[in-house]
Amino acid sequence: MAKPNFKLVKSSLPSPEDVLEAKLPNGITVLARSNFNSPSVSFGGYLPAGAIFESDEKLGLADFVAASLMRGTQRRTFDEIYNELESVGASMGFDSGVHNTNFGGRALVEDLPLLLQLLAESLQTPVFPADEIERLRTQLLTGLALRAQDTADMADLIFEQMLYENHPYGRPTDGFVETIQSITRSEMEEFHRLHFGPRGLVIAIVGAIHPKKAVEEVERYLGGWQVPGQKEAPPLPPLKPVRRTKKRHHPIKGKSQSDIIVGVVGPRRKSPDYMAASLGNSVLGQFGMMGRIGGVVREKSGLAYYAYSSLHAGTGPGSWEVAAGVNPSNVGKALGLIEKELRRFVKSGVTKEELADSQANYIGRLPLSLESNNGMVSAILNIHRYDLGMDYYQRYESLVRSVTRDDVLETARKYIDPERLVIAVAGP
Repeated sequence: MAKPNFKLVKSSLPSPEDVLEAKLPNGITVLARSNFNSPSVSFGGYLPAGAIFESDEKLGLADFVAASLMRGTQRRTFDEIYNELESVGASMGFDSGVHNTNFGGRALVEDLPLLLQLLAESLQTPVFPADEIERLRTQLLTGLALRAQDTADMADLIFEQMLYENHPYGRPTDGFVETIQSITRSEMEEFHRLHFGPRGLVIAIVGAIHPKKAVEEVERYLGGWQVPGQKEAPPLPPLKPVRRTKKRHHPIKGKSQSDIIVGVVGPRRKSPDYMAASLGNSVLGQFGMMGRIGGVVREKSGLAYYAYSSLHAGTGPGSWEVAAGVNPSNVGKALGLIEKELRRFVKSGVTKEELADSQANYIGRLPLSLESNNGMVSAILNIHRYDLGMDYYQRYESLVRSVTRDDVLETARKYIDPERLVIAVAGP
């Protein structure tokens, strides 16, 4: 049966014509797009105040600060902030990564001023109340205790430590028990004072509001923010290549499952070969029942509770990895099948039908990912964050369709060397 040749309706996709980009005098970038089919509004954004600024002795500091921003400001207590949000059915939150502190929220459009006011207070005037900080510290330490007993989390942690050895990407952004215990309130205040500011802050707003009005609202609440001494982020150091296969087993007693991660350094999001890698990864371990990896390790051999591959790409070097959860007695067999499948992948690439299926899937699912205001906010932020061009989604279909089998094979061989894998196992 012939497959339908699905075409994207480009008017529904963000473009330079319908996304307003404005730079405020204090350095804040506003990206705004209207959607009057919904009575709500969503926003998201980031500022360069991430874990890249931390020392090894204070890992988790940026994450601790981000989680504390809504615990009390100069104008409102923790309870008052959340009561304000709940009274109008709105939501807002913060988290952090290596490069940035991220934020997001949603509300009915008439409550956007309240959201922006609370955002401005949380960013500019948090007071880090001592009792709330200790309560939050207990929660973070509980999370780390749970992480230490989670086979998937620990496999991920040691995989990144090996893949990104002596690099910021190899350090857990949520820190360790001893680092979280050592962080003081004054260190949190200093981190906020040095690294939080308007320069480099990006906010995207999508919903039932005219783009110019959205920019005016952001300027009203954040336009006066000035931090003359805001620190510049240090450059990412170069990443040392993996010279030979590295393997580590992290023992966790009393578990009925072992988790495996096998991988390599992958492309940056801005790399020209990112799309070929992404489509190749879809065939390798995503499409249908987790692609070839899922088919061989889980469906045919029955060795895994789950098995798939994933591509993580961002500002710096990404990762291309295969993950599986198996009975501890099957670790060796599962690793053998995964390595065999990777060798097959770099030897012969993908079939014409596999590539066509993945291309159709990418093009068909795009409108679904942009249906909500939140989805549109994420898309616009990613375009800006990775400098893809605001016409990226107008070009998306041709970018996807232009990838050939040779492109996928060449990209697979560039990044995946079966003799230089990083293998992490956590379990009994």
